[in-house]
Amino acid sequence: MAPIVARLVSVGKPYLVPGKLLVKEYWFEVPLDHDDPKSKPIKLFARSAIKHERPIVETSEPVQRPFLVYLQGGPGGGTPAPQDSPLSSFMLDRGYELLFLDQRGTGLSSTVSANTLELIGGPQEQADYLKLFRADTLVKDSEAVRLCLTKNYPPEKKKWSTFGQSFGGMMTLTYLSFAPEGLRECFITGGLAALDKGPDEVYTATYRKVIERNEAYYKKFPEDVATVKFVAEKIRELGGKKGIPLPGGGFLTVQRLMTVGLNFGVHGGLDRVHNYIVRMKGDLDQFGFFTRYTLNELEQDNTWDTCPIYTVLHEPIWCYVPGIAARWAAERVGKALNQYQWLQSDWAGPASLGDKPLYFSGEMIYPFHFETCSELIKLKETANILAEYNQWPPLYDIQQLAKNEVPVYAASYNDMYVDPDMARVTASRIKGIKVFETNVLYHNAVRARTEDVIPQLLKLRDDSID
Repeated sequence: MAPIVARLVSVGKPYLVPGKLLVKEYWFEVPLDHDDPKSKPIKLFARSAIKHERPIVETSEPVQRPFLVYLQGGPGGGTPAPQDSPLSSFMLDRGYELLFLDQRGTGLSSTVSANTLELIGGPQEQADYLKLFRADTLVKDSEAVRLCLTKNYPPEKKKWSTFGQSFGGMMTLTYLSFAPEGLRECFITGGLAALDKGPDEVYTATYRKVIERNEAYYKKFPEDVATVKFVAEKIRELGGKKGIPLPGGGFLTVQRLMTVGLNFGVHGGLDRVHNYIVRMKGDLDQFGFFTRYTLNELEQDNTWDTCPIYTVLHEPIWCYVPGIAARWAAERVGKALNQYQWLQSDWAGPASLGDKPLYFSGEMIYPFHFETCSELIKLKETANILAEYNQWPPLYDIQQLAKNEVPVYAASYNDMYVDPDMARVTASRIKGIKVFETNVLYHNAVRARTEDVIPQLLKLRDDSID
């Protein structure tokens, strides 16, 4: 079957953004199911950006710059505005036209929420709909948009470059596997995920990194060994079994508090968690309860409620071939670890730990998210259906990657989210890849330490290795 070409619905008038960025907004239509071109169309939103220049002599000749499309991490997050992206500071001067395409279900592209999913039907219909929102379909969307935008370009300009952060890097591996003909070059940061490891194996590895980061946290803030357990006991006392009501409709339980450990994988994350604990202890010491400000800060700590795709489709991103179901792998693996006995339904509480610390979780999704997060409560049955589903399409073609001809430049970190050992194996299976690896940067380095990342990738691109 011939590839789908997106239908261009509209193009906005270009507008100037401070920083000399000329931005355009696009709306496209693609079929919900690319294997059924007549399926219901859905809309995709994108912004492009070029470097704005005022030439001495104006020309009417159209300028066709090579596209560099940003593949957002997540899954579930929308792309940033061009002026908020670190790519704009480096790539526009190189002559690229940047494209920030919101993946389906994220940002403005047929946004997924509990309310929009209600329009689809009940839990089974919602689950069937969301099965079409993984990387294999996102690549087809991207190719459809590329073919649309470059249809009048000369052959040498029809391919585009990609820059994939985190999940966007995983999506890049899918792109290289199934549609390499559309790619000129690929940049990957923190996204060299395992190609043939299922959820159980992935979480076994990432729990080890999370435990290391917990140990680093308690080494930096030793007084928090006692303080975290004190706060946890108070949550149980004040909230009972259901938890303390949060301003947005969710509930604060000990289990939900432990999920702020997701911050341990980014620059500044240890301090952020410590600040939460200091504030919570301060509230309890002064008032005997948690203030609205504190509860709101905790509820907004992650995008559980605003980016539900991140939660409902997180474990399925590790289901790399048919026959694998996630079945709440993070919970199953965690329950077998001494550090995560709080996942057990009969856990005796913080006091049972004695002098041992209470360990935070990392980038793991648990069934209790769908009992404590206001938006996700409505999607509990849908999430359970997806957790049991085992007919996911393949995500990677290892044979194709072994004969890859597309230049790939990657940054790999001391990463709590994407296991470094697995990343090395993945890199070894991609022909021609060049990797910048460091143990002094974390997962969000492309944003938090941009000057340490993008120039290194460009050196890999521009220079030779003897």
